[in-house]
Amino acid sequence: MPSAHDRSVISSAGVREQAARAGSTVEQLMVDLLPAAQALARPAISGFRVGAIAHGLSGALYFGANLEFVGQALSCSVHAEQAAVTNAWLHGEAGVTTIAVTTGPCGYCRQFLNELVTADRLSIIRPGIASEPLAALLPAAFGPHDLGVHGGLMERSAHGLALEHPPAGDEPDPVYAAALEAANASYAPYSLTYAGVALGLADGSVAAGRYAENAAFSPSLSPLQAALARLAITAVPYREIRRAVLVESDGAASQRGVTETLLAGVAPGIRLAYARAVPGPVGSATVQAPAGLDSTDTPALS
Repeated sequence: MPSAHDRSVISSAGVREQAARAGSTVEQLMVDLLPAAQALARPAISGFRVGAIAHGLSGALYFGANLEFVGQALSCSVHAEQAAVTNAWLHGEAGVTTIAVTTGPCGYCRQFLNELVTADRLSIIRPGIASEPLAALLPAAFGPHDLGVHGGLMERSAHGLALEHPPAGDEPDPVYAAALEAANASYAPYSLTYAGVALGLADGSVAAGRYAENAAFSPSLSPLQAALARLAITAVPYREIRRAVLVESDGAASQRGVTETLLAGVAPGIRLAYARAVPGPVGSATVQAPAGLDSTDTPALS
């Protein structure tokens, strides 16, 4: 769960305070914060930095930045908009209303954003350009409803999963527990393969990522990509990874192969621990509650 010192988020109270201090609107504040988000990018191949800020339903703001991985398929890249959305989702938001981005969202990102439960009211803002609805940027869109799915990404869910073989020991393993929690809150309406990754770090903390599917399949975000985005936007080097756990249920797809490949590229020598999730007893699933949203320890405008 994010701490009160998590600088990848500005609470709703912090947003109001900073906007009032700057004498600006929330949208202008989001644009003003873009350089700080852009500085978190890790574009190891292109060198092209992209920053994004997502405005959650709670009123909080969430940072995102793009990631690229040398030696990996370009499809492993994480786009800034994906990172910002995932950041909000992991903080307990059930939707976003606006996304500010340093450059026009590519077609891949527009398709990813169209999966959001709030896609029909989502606006995109860019420096020097008036706010535009996502629908105007993605006309005649293909989305969840075309495949018979109602709702969308970020809608709260609890899949009722438990570990088939919990790790031995008297105390719960926090890395396995975080991966299971992420799998239980993941979004996989097309493959029904719920998956979560947790990374144990050198300081004892844990960074988790949830699987997020897309109706067009390709813009789906793997749980490890989401977890690595979490490290990037909190300025944690990949070398801090000490453990990695993937928990997933049976289904039409698996994250195991791609997770092992990408993990080997960013954290050589770290072996992926794999655990199967099965339907658990009633009440076994948990959904991460909103956290850190009222923190006053928020980044100030430079």
